[in-house]
Amino acid sequence: MKYKNDVKKAFSATIPVLMGYLALGFGFGVLLSTEGFSALWAFFMSVTMFGGSMQYAAVDFLADAISLLEAAVMTLIINARHLFYGISLVDKYKGAGLKKIYMIHALTDETYSLVSSDHIAKGVENKQLFYFLISLFDHCYWILGCTLGAVFGTNVDFNSEGIDFVLTALFLTIFVEQWLSSKDHASAIIGVACAVSCTALFHENMLIPSMVLILIVLCVLKKVRREKYDG
Repeated sequence: MKYKNDVKKAFSATIPVLMGYLALGFGFGVLLSTEGFSALWAFFMSVTMFGGSMQYAAVDFLADAISLLEAAVMTLIINARHLFYGISLVDKYKGAGLKKIYMIHALTDETYSLVSSDHIAKGVENKQLFYFLISLFDHCYWILGCTLGAVFGTNVDFNSEGIDFVLTALFLTIFVEQWLSSKDHASAIIGVACAVSCTALFHENMLIPSMVLILIVLCVLKKVRREKYDG
């Protein structure tokens, strides 16, 4: 295989996500099954939606039979952060061809965390293929976790209380991994500070304001560092 090394590197890079997605997807599958939906629902939802927090929210949407308009608005609010993800990946995904369509669909918080880390792609022969494989591997892990969870939940009496905490646990794991693998912690500190500040100001509506604030601060920081370097 021409890019065998890239495949190995992509799989190695996604192992932490594999562990997290199996647990997180399993939890989603269990929750979905408790509402009376079969494993087929879990499979097709994970293939077409592929959104951890959104799929968890969709369980309640399905159970409460909310309107399509309400579902659309909530989906936009929950996934609005992907607008910022997409902007920052324009250059990295440039030249990916048709693969870009799938890479956009498969972009999640965890995949973004990996793709946006420059050190992860060191030594690969084809970066676009590498990013595509990371997206594909992560998606497959999620599909497997969701489907297994639904099968388990359908056949085993299971107390699902508190199981959705795995989403928070996964985010914390990725944050720690990124912190340990990077010498520059400025972006991480800025992210935490902005999120805490916006939580204090906007409470449960903090997500979009914090993303905007993070973007502004990082742009200012980049400009300051560039001027310092040029000077």
